[in-house]
Amino acid sequence: MARGVGDLPPEELRRLAHEVSDWIADYLGSVGDLPVFPDVRPGDVRSRIPGHPPESGEEMEAALADFRNLVVPGVTHWNHPSFFGYFATTGSGPGILGEMLSAAMNLNAMVWRSSPAATELEEVVMDWLRQLVGLPEGFDGVINDTASHSTLYALAAAREVAYPEVHAGGLFGLPRGRVYASEHAHSSVEKAVMALGFGREGYRAIPSDDAFRMRLDALDAALKEDEAAGIRPVAVVATLGTTSVTSLDPVKEIVPLAAAHGAWVHVDAAYGGPAAIVPELRPMFAGWEGADSIVINPHKWIFTPTDCSALYCRRPEELVRAFSLVPEYLRTAEQGQVKNLMDYGVALGRRFRALKLWFVLRWFGRAGLVANIREHVRLAKQLASWAEATEGWSVAAPVTLGLVCLRHAPAGMADEEADELNQRILDGVNASGTAFLSHTKLGGRLVLRVAIGNLKTMESHVAALWSLLQDAARAATEA
Repeated sequence: MARGVGDLPPEELRRLAHEVSDWIADYLGSVGDLPVFPDVRPGDVRSRIPGHPPESGEEMEAALADFRNLVVPGVTHWNHPSFFGYFATTGSGPGILGEMLSAAMNLNAMVWRSSPAATELEEVVMDWLRQLVGLPEGFDGVINDTASHSTLYALAAAREVAYPEVHAGGLFGLPRGRVYASEHAHSSVEKAVMALGFGREGYRAIPSDDAFRMRLDALDAALKEDEAAGIRPVAVVATLGTTSVTSLDPVKEIVPLAAAHGAWVHVDAAYGGPAAIVPELRPMFAGWEGADSIVINPHKWIFTPTDCSALYCRRPEELVRAFSLVPEYLRTAEQGQVKNLMDYGVALGRRFRALKLWFVLRWFGRAGLVANIREHVRLAKQLASWAEATEGWSVAAPVTLGLVCLRHAPAGMADEEADELNQRILDGVNASGTAFLSHTKLGGRLVLRVAIGNLKTMESHVAALWSLLQDAARAATEA
């Protein structure tokens, strides 16, 4: 039908919003009954949707019906209790409510005046999270979308420190610089180095030890070698919870070593950081308080809907110096008296992400977060114990947090043949729709990653996965 000027009428919105909220509640209550991974091939979903936009407006009932009938059947359900791939996440009820309200208000917290409450709530919530993970006062925090951008911004601040003249003249003609990270660091670190103008040669991967942690001797040698060659150490990125195995780099020793060479220390605790809320796990993070910047992702293990990444900086003035640029149309009477969030990164448009995190922290409280994270770590260790007690199965990396790396290799089987076997196991599990896994390679060998971290995941789901893995191994061996 032809649409006139204006929006969806309020009463129509009310009726449809009730329908959507009912669907959300039903979905969250029954998502465990759906296939985790959809039975679709590339192009299936796209082929069922018109390739051109509607000439005249359609009723929202038609759009919602297509959402249910076309979109949902093609979704990989990250909120499923048997989603064990990548890093398990949860879009919790409190966070979803916050997301809904944020979308309704449609705020842009670019400067304080554009949304005072959004700016100040972000300051409060970031300080709450700082206290929960045990970081000292002095760490100033802002919320970004993902750790990829948080790390980019932190390294931009590091560049400002290493090259003060870059702010006006750029990198042209200056000595080469380099950023160092473990060979198991997230790919976003190297991407950030490329984006900041250092090139692929501006990134140096440091070998790891038997527990997949950055080797201090190798880092020390790399820093000395580069300085002798006239290459300036810009930053060292330590990871607390690497993507492949959730290993924890020795931050306590990395901080003084990097400082001795004038390098900024950024800690990527996007996954692991929330574990510092748990008293018995906090010692794993000893030394991170000496870092210059730290990233923690509440959308990973603090049950906040994607996206929500918390960047803390001990020298926030360097972050502001890297990005602050205030055109006349954004100058306000409060300039210099308030925090303008646009000064802490590239984005001018800033969603009200603090609201959903605020709701999550208020609903769970410290005790609720501790209980859930502690249980996920227990389940990971339980799965590891089952694998270690079963012939032909091994745990390929230390289980530090909520991730288990498994490998099936019957006695006498060659490594290459075992790689193919584990790939068939992975494909079999994912094709079943009963659970979803991802993989990585350690020492050149393929291993299965089981990430436990969804609020709905119980021991029964982990036990069911273990049975499924053994069944898939038998089927793959016999194939």
